[in-house]
Amino acid sequence: MYLGTQVAARDDDDYRIFAQLGVKHINADPPGKPSSWTLSDLERHRDKVESFGLILDMIQLPLPSQPIEKASYPDILLAGPERDRQIDAVCKLIENAAAAGIPAVKYNLNLIGIPRTPDEPGRGGSLNASFRWDKTDQQAEPGLAGVLSEDENWERIDYFLERVVPVAASNRVRLACHPHDPYTPPGYRGVTRVLGTVEGLKKFVLMRENPYHGLNFCQGSIGEMLENPGEEIDDVIRWFGQRGKIFNVHFRNIRGGKLSFMETFPEEGDMDMVRSARIYKEVGFKYMLMPDHVPTVNGKDPTATAFAFCYGYIAALLQVLESE
Repeated sequence: MYLGTQVAARDDDDYRIFAQLGVKHINADPPGKPSSWTLSDLERHRDKVESFGLILDMIQLPLPSQPIEKASYPDILLAGPERDRQIDAVCKLIENAAAAGIPAVKYNLNLIGIPRTPDEPGRGGSLNASFRWDKTDQQAEPGLAGVLSEDENWERIDYFLERVVPVAASNRVRLACHPHDPYTPPGYRGVTRVLGTVEGLKKFVLMRENPYHGLNFCQGSIGEMLENPGEEIDDVIRWFGQRGKIFNVHFRNIRGGKLSFMETFPEEGDMDMVRSARIYKEVGFKYMLMPDHVPTVNGKDPTATAFAFCYGYIAALLQVLESE
């Protein structure tokens, strides 16, 4: 496994900074909306990334973490009249990724986005993203998806996987799906988020089972599903890792657990990230380990500063693992 990033480069200097910080492998998208990318766009983007001495490991499919109201291809999850055409467009993008030499794509199957409550103070006065169920509007009205049963949600996901997984497999492109973030009780905003529990994720990776069908394994999001992340996360990593279902890791920590947590820097949360890294090594994980959702710190470039800290933390941890 190796250090990676999914932070979008704002300009060429950011690519140079990645190289200078030792972040050689990246998840980076070409300009424009994913629904508009052609093979030529992907090839130009790959060449540009490689010109900085970097490796393009992954791109994003047009299935984002945003609410369905902002999705490029909403009918895939809404079962709307354009569903088949939109799935065909996703399949074409997977084929183009393969032709451009990009070995993996990440995506979300998200209807209501990433609910959060107000940021809370963290170490040294940083501002950390949080979710407290008792501070949410628990009776929030459904959005565009309306009221969607668990069974219907699974049927729509299976409809998508049935068509997309064979295309990914035949093109040898890994499909890395992000869990729902965070767990919310069944029926919140009309939806039961079936990928918001460990059991749901297990069911998901066994549907249309294939070596190219797995997870963008967000350790923070999965910790948010657990009553006691510090004790429970080890077995979760092992279950998915031993089955070869982890294609990327968002190496993110939290303080708290199911329905009440605050995001933290990797070394200060409730999960022992050193122990987690050893388990990723134990199960043979061989792709990117990257920071995600960093706290907001002070300074002229607060996000970049926080990510730089996390890159250094992960790089040092990987060096220790190599020596063991």
